[in-house]
Amino acid sequence: MSSGVEWALHCCVVLTTVREPVPAARLARLHDVSPSYLAKQLQALSRAGLVHSVQGKAGGYLLTRSPELITVLDIIEAVDGPGPPFVCTEIRRRGPLAAAPQACTTPCPISRAMAGAETAWRETLRSISVTDLARDVGSDLGPGALAGIRTWLEADEAEPESLAYGFQAI
Repeated sequence: MSSGVEWALHCCVVLTTVREPVPAARLARLHDVSPSYLAKQLQALSRAGLVHSVQGKAGGYLLTRSPELITVLDIIEAVDGPGPPFVCTEIRRRGPLAAAPQACTTPCPISRAMAGAETAWRETLRSISVTDLARDVGSDLGPGALAGIRTWLEADEAEPESLAYGFQAI
């Protein structure tokens, strides 16, 4: 899984706090990540219909729908694609002791194990919404954490960068 997934998840959580679009550069500054790389993740979220890109001076990104309707799996698939995280290359059919093709009519035990794990992984991530993540941020960092992030995001960018609001970026 790419680091872009982590960045996109964090951005979606903080976007639950705002009503006005947040520029990609502001989100990158909040998380101290590469603005150009984060912009690519936000574009992927936009192509998937999870965030809306607003153009212009007051432009930026907003969630397209209620955060309880956006799952962790939605975000992963938007950023890294819907393909499986494990792809069997039939290594058992290579090398000096390769299995004959006719002996490989069913997936190998490793492929079956990985497929089962992927199914469980996808079911779990499909059951976790951005709302769930935001709630957990409040539980972990305190009830004012997301409000502090919202205040920082909405503040004039000319203000000095600090943790004056008593929070750390998630």
